[in-house]
Amino acid sequence: MSESPITITATDDPGQPVRTPELAELYRGFEKELLVPLWTEIGDLMPAHPHSHAQPYCWRWNSLLPLAAQAGELVPVGRGGERRAIALANPGLGGRPFATPTLWAAIQYLNPGEDAPVHRHTQNAFRFVVEGEGVWTVVNGDPVAMRRGDFLPQAGWHWHGHHNRTDRPMAWIDGLDIPLQYYADSTFFEFGPDEVETRDAPERSYSERLWAHPGLRPLTQLQPTPATPLLAYRWEYTDRALSEQLALEAEGSSATVEPGHAAVRYTNPTTGGDIMPTIRTEFHRLAPDTGTATRREVGSSVYQVFQGTGEVTVGATSWTVERGDLFVVPSWQPLTITTDGGLDLFRFSDTPVFERLHQDRVQIDNREGTIQ
Repeated sequence: MSESPITITATDDPGQPVRTPELAELYRGFEKELLVPLWTEIGDLMPAHPHSHAQPYCWRWNSLLPLAAQAGELVPVGRGGERRAIALANPGLGGRPFATPTLWAAIQYLNPGEDAPVHRHTQNAFRFVVEGEGVWTVVNGDPVAMRRGDFLPQAGWHWHGHHNRTDRPMAWIDGLDIPLQYYADSTFFEFGPDEVETRDAPERSYSERLWAHPGLRPLTQLQPTPATPLLAYRWEYTDRALSEQLALEAEGSSATVEPGHAAVRYTNPTTGGDIMPTIRTEFHRLAPDTGTATRREVGSSVYQVFQGTGEVTVGATSWTVERGDLFVVPSWQPLTITTDGGLDLFRFSDTPVFERLHQDRVQIDNREGTIQ
């Protein structure tokens, strides 16, 4: 029989049994039979509040982009590597390519004229564009233009590939629930063609022509879908919605989540709920000279600065952030954001998972409740 991976140590900590030779013999028996007593583990397994292994951390766009460009010169995009995607590795997660225990974030880089091969996977995914244009992502044969400020969701098990039609490279961020599915042992992956099935580059995709009409739904599509069928949420609409919230606030209406803080959530038009079962995506705009209330919640988030500058504090860590920077907020870590000149932020989180488990909780300035 191989050596047991379990080691149980008797201690003199409060609540622990008295250390005796008989107790030591009992623990060796547990180790041999691959058993672990709860009384030696309860403080780690059942803490008073979440203690995430993930750490608050900030990645700088002006460092990421040159490294991605260098990878574009050295690393082919094709079968094998499949994507020229460079993942954010949280320093608290043991070197795994995970931004948080449930969320993956990566910068992806595509050179002029390149194709990222077609594949599909069970992980839910999206792309968010902080700068540039010229790449089309093709999802189940539907070509979707990618431009600055656009949010482009793509649910699990949909065929997808990308192609760059321009003479300039383009980079964007990918977000997926890879860590969640990895730990749950639920992942499937399948290769498709080496090149996308169409080089068409329409201004508006099929999904937009069918679904991108506010408040209107085609009568041929009345059944709810688990993820959004709309493949592009365009910046012009996001920008207008945020601007109108702040304008209404200035006129005396209660249109913002807190003074000077406009926010929208990307939603599935067939349900009104989140765009995907495991991922929530939002966009936040802070007006000049605005500070948020201190907020903590169960579940983790990744933010990317779209434009502006600000001061971000997560737990005991603070950064000055600017365009393109990405930062992580681990579960139950307090978050506060302030800005002098204004700040736009894209956010994605794992909140839907905890809502479905009825484990969602939020605390704002020490006032606790459930997330609405």
